[in-house]
Amino acid sequence: MTEKDLLQAQITAQGDVVRKLKSSAAEKAKIDEEVAKLLALKAQLKDLDGAGLATEPGNKNLVLKTAKGTRDYGPEAMALRQQIFDKVIAVFKKHGAETIDTPVFELKEVLTGKYGDDSKLIYDLKDQGGEILALRYDLTVPFARFVGMGNVFNIRRYHIAKVYRRDNPSMTKGRYREFYQCDFDIAGTYDPMLPDAECVKVVVEILSQLDIGDFVVKLNHRKLLDGMFEACGVPADKFRTICSSVDKLDKTPWEEVRKEMINEKGLDAATADRIGEFVRMSGGAELVDKLAEDENLKKIKPALEGISDMRLLLQYCEIFGLKDQIVFDLSLARGLDYYTGVIYEAVLKAEPVLPKVNGGGKSKIKEEEEVSVGSVAGGGRYDNLVGMFNPKRKQVPCVGVSIGVERIFSILEAKAQQKVRTTEVEVYVASAHKGLHLKRMEVLNMLWNAGIKAEHSYKLNPKLLAQLQYCEEYQIPFAIVLGDGELSRGVVKLREISSRKEEELPLESLAEELRKRLTTQ
Repeated sequence: MTEKDLLQAQITAQGDVVRKLKSSAAEKAKIDEEVAKLLALKAQLKDLDGAGLATEPGNKNLVLKTAKGTRDYGPEAMALRQQIFDKVIAVFKKHGAETIDTPVFELKEVLTGKYGDDSKLIYDLKDQGGEILALRYDLTVPFARFVGMGNVFNIRRYHIAKVYRRDNPSMTKGRYREFYQCDFDIAGTYDPMLPDAECVKVVVEILSQLDIGDFVVKLNHRKLLDGMFEACGVPADKFRTICSSVDKLDKTPWEEVRKEMINEKGLDAATADRIGEFVRMSGGAELVDKLAEDENLKKIKPALEGISDMRLLLQYCEIFGLKDQIVFDLSLARGLDYYTGVIYEAVLKAEPVLPKVNGGGKSKIKEEEEVSVGSVAGGGRYDNLVGMFNPKRKQVPCVGVSIGVERIFSILEAKAQQKVRTTEVEVYVASAHKGLHLKRMEVLNMLWNAGIKAEHSYKLNPKLLAQLQYCEEYQIPFAIVLGDGELSRGVVKLREISSRKEEELPLESLAEELRKRLTTQ
């Protein structure tokens, strides 16, 4: 009996007491006392309903929905997501990466001060026994904490896990409050740009294999950006805030960004215009040469270091066969505070237009709701982050990339034309006659013991047509059909579902024969 049931029973009993007292002409004081008890019980019930504790199955007042910025994924959506993860992990492993895991929440002080203006998007948790905690915002800072705390001096790792951001979600753009990140990072002291170029190669390989459309990887350098700001006359204490403004250029026209720099960030118009000249530049090796000849940049050491790194990176990327997939773009900023060197971001050349996705995981096309996704991968070098978490403040240089798997999933889910298989069942054990469920179970057990993925109906006497239609619906390649006549001869029928061809196979060698056919599919 629930708490609500108990209260309702008490109210009923107390109501009976009040009615009996009234009918027996009892003293008014006694009646008032019992009425007060009845009202108190009804108040308790009202409080219980208000707190949501009395909700019963099927309560019509309960509005069921997922929390803002989250969604459910049905079997088809999960099958597609698993295909994406498998391809991403295969590339990570091809490049020698090993995996780790870290807690979904961290001490809040570990996360604060690492994300610039985006720090306000961190999910804070209630005090749990004296520790001030927050949900992780990304996988990079926890990785740096892992490296620094564990005195790890070199590692090539990948990490696929959920992160949380108190952002304004846009479900159609693949922007959620709870989402997966797929990170690949190289930590260690190595010669310039060798790990950085491999990270770019990893991005290109993954996006090519996922077949999401034509893309380009934009490259830039934080030191070059800072040198550029210095050459334009930006005060040093405004580098990061101006960098955040430049970071909006992929979504916002230059005129609006310029207005923000002047009106909100306090930059004078002439300085903003000089920045505008730089951030409109993009190209390849020829742009490196042009910047190397700039008289103002020549005087600034960080700018020269950035130009040297970019020259080397473009050379290495050309050796890796990436020349047609990359562009050196001075408008790329990436607003996170921890980047110290090369930064990169992959964007689609022609951004796909996606329909709105409803909570059930199916695409629901509504023309007025069509929107495009943003970047599909990004990352960069962060050489000073690990030292924040090392007891001896020892730095471990790092460079990495994060694949925007949710946005990629949104694209592929919208493009999906064919039904996605949601199981890996290879064989369905069917029966043609009544009373064969025990024999079905014997055959099923034999196949399972042989490592073959198989299933059967949970009905004792299912209709054969219904069983074969099930195989077609779930794209199961083979069916074993048991019949009284065949079993008396020690054979079963093997039916190929796609062609509907049938042949008889000896029951004693069934598993071996099936394995041969499965390997040749």
